[in-house]
Amino acid sequence: MKSIFRIVSLLEGISYLLLLFIATPIKHFQGDASYVKMLGMPHGILFMLYVVLAIVIKKEMNWDNKTLGIVLVASILPFGTFYIDKKYLR
Repeated sequence: MKSIFRIVSLLEGISYLLLLFIATPIKHFQGDASYVKMLGMPHGILFMLYVVLAIVIKKEMNWDNKTLGIVLVASILPFGTFYIDKKYLR
């Protein structure tokens, strides 16, 4: 389960960065929202999967509520999921 969470975490982090730093600027500066639409749904699904998997593996990883909170908050911070992978999942 940990390896699945690591993969989802990586994909969620990449999709978030693409959405923030590529799709959103294109939308605002060029007026083309197609990239946001294309990346938005997969990112949303990966985000929800990340949250659910974090809650599911909490017991397996022996995380207390504070650690789970850090893992969940990291999902909304740019580069946060990469930090979680390095600090808590390796």
